[in-house]
This record gives sequence, structure tokens and C-alpha cells, in this order.
Amino acid sequence: MSETVRLIGGIGSPFSHRASVAMRLKGVPYELILEHLSNKSDLLLKHNPVHKLVPVLHGGHSAAESLVIVEYVDEAFDGPPLLPANPYERAEARFWAQFIGQKVVDPSIHRSFSCAPAVCKAVLDVILDGDGEQRAFVKEAKANLALLEAQLKGRRFFGGAAIGFLDIAACGLAHWVGVIEEVTGVTLLNDEELPALCEWANGYVNDETVKQCLRSRDDLVAYFSARKEMHTARARATLHK
Repeated sequence: MSETVRLIGGIGSPFSHRASVAMRLKGVPYELILEHLSNKSDLLLKHNPVHKLVPVLHGGHSAAESLVIVEYVDEAFDGPPLLPANPYERAEARFWAQFIGQKVVDPSIHRSFSCAPAVCKAVLDVILDGDGEQRAFVKEAKANLALLEAQLKGRRFFGGAAIGFLDIAACGLAHWVGVIEEVTGVTLLNDEELPALCEWANGYVNDETVKQCLRSRDDLVAYFSARKEMHTARARATLHK
């Protein structure tokens, strides 16, 4: 990229964090532009006309979708590699990143805090029903987390001694899931059941490079608490129509 690299991101977004931390780990200077998705800018619509979501990287070329951006940054810029050099290990990292997106972090965040009015009743069910749907969701999530924990294989990070592609893909587990646990009162990660993941999460959030890309826990709790109140109120209004 010959132009200034700009990252269009969202407040409190773990997906934007993925792109941001990849840039910092590779040592690439960039300008962060925070987007308010309730009032999408022309800049966002121009550079991501398909999904109209963050994150988006642009500067000569545009790239959208968080893990697509991470892979692009890894290939386009010099610096420590984020993906393994071995083809099989690269394939494994991509597989587990997809697993996280389909089964673990992304569904938890989207299901609890989606902005789509169509899911208001589902959101209300998850927040208020402590015995039914929520219990099944927690059971499934913990089973999937146990599968992911096994991939650490005694290592500090999924990529070994240093943070890599899969660690970035799993960033929501390290910081955001704890926030959502506090906001919703639902516990997914604990030292007794998932000790390796908890140790990994602590190492991730305390990495000096990663810390430069993280919003404070207090800020995120306030942000997601406000969203919970908004969606709960919207869901109640929908149910009473």
C-alpha cells in the first residue's frame, strides 16, 4: 500500500481488534477511524459496499472481514509472521479460526448483542430464561471451548511462544467474553473447567502490543450494559405489540 493505511473500526468491537492488533504486531503504522454503525459513514459504505460492516482496511486497496484482513496484513507487510510457515499448520490454524467463528466467540457476541430487530425475542430469551435456552447454550459453548482448549497443547499461545493468527482469531475469549459474562451473569470460562484457556487469556490481554489495542474492561462493561438495556427494552416492546 502506497497510501496511508486506514482502519475503519467499531467501538467495543473484537472484530476490529483483530485487524488492529495484526497491524501492530507487524509494525505497520495506521490511522484508526471509529465508525458508529447506527449512522454509517460514506467512507464505510464506499470501502465495504457488500456487508457495510467494520472492520475495513483501506489505503490503495480495500479489505473487509476481520480474519481476511489479518491474513492480508500478514502477506502484504514485512514483520513477524502471524500464520505458521508449515502448510498443514496453516490449514489447522484456519480450521480452528473458522470453528471459533461458527461455534464459539462470534455466535456468543452476536446472539447476545445483535442490533437486528428480528432477533429481539431471541435476545430476550437468552437474557431472561435462566433454565431453558440459556442453559443449553452454555452447555454447548463449554463443550466447544473444551475442544479449543485442547489445541493449546501446553503452549503459552496457540501459535507457540508468540501471538499468532489463531490467538488473534480467539481474542474475544480473552477480553470480551469476560465482559459479557459480567453483563449477562452467564459464566463460560473458569479456571477449574478450562485452566489452559484462562491462562492463555491472561497472557494475551497482558501482552504489551495487545494492550495498545484493547479498550478498558470498565469501558466495555458500560458499553455492553447499555446495549443490553436497549435490546431488552426493544424485545419487551416487540413482545407486547
